[in-house]
Order: sequence, then structure tokens, then C-alpha cells
Amino acid sequence: MREVKTITTDFLDYLQKRDLPNILNLFAENVKWEIPGNLENIKWLGKRNNKQEIEEFFKFLWKETEPVSGEIHRVLYDNSEAVIKGCFTTKILETQKVVNSIFFIHLMVYNGEIVEYTLLEDSYAVSESFK
Repeated sequence: MREVKTITTDFLDYLQKRDLPNILNLFAENVKWEIPGNLENIKWLGKRNNKQEIEEFFKFLWKETEPVSGEIHRVLYDNSEAVIKGCFTTKILETQKVVNSIFFIHLMVYNGEIVEYTLLEDSYAVSESFK
């Protein structure tokens, strides 16, 4: 379980810093990645399968948004898995609207790498902020 705690802590640290090379180094080459929601309005949502697609996700997300604030409420660990609960406020650059959302991230770690990533957020609120 120590391994998943270290990787989760590193992931959150690199995410806050927008340190893409180190974020990518935490992931396995093949990943089960999903962020459900309205794929027509929000291009960064959906499924990804590898590091290149994850890199594209972060580049697109960071080009389209500006973080305002974020908070981690709790991280729960179970063997090789972690669930992160928090909230964020983000500005959508295209519309200049600000969106608030809670989120849950589920990570699964195998052999020292993240092999599964699921993010649940208020994708309806995010979608509406593009209008």
C-alpha cells in the first residue's frame, strides 16, 4: 500500500504544478482511463488508452482552462487502489466562465505505475460553462 500512497501523493503534487513529464512517468504505457461526460462539448472527456493520449488530454485541458482553486478533502487507500475526493474551481478560457465542481479520482497501481484512472466530476456544470 505504501507504493500507491507515494504514487498518489506524487500525482497530486505534479498535477498542482502542471508537471506533465513527471505525471506521464507515473502511468503505465497501456492505461484504462475514463472521464465520463458530454464528449461533444468537452473535448478532454472520454476514454484514453496510452501515455500519448494522456499527454494530449493534459495539453488540451490546460490550454482551455485556468485553475482558480482546488482542495483535496480525503484520500482513501485499499491495497493497490486510491480514491481521491475533492473540489475545484476553474475558469473556462473560451467563455471566461468559472465552474465549481466536486470530484472523485480512482487510481489503480500495478508494478509501480498507474494502470487505471477514472475521474468523476460535475461534467454537466463544466459543459454548461462552455455556453
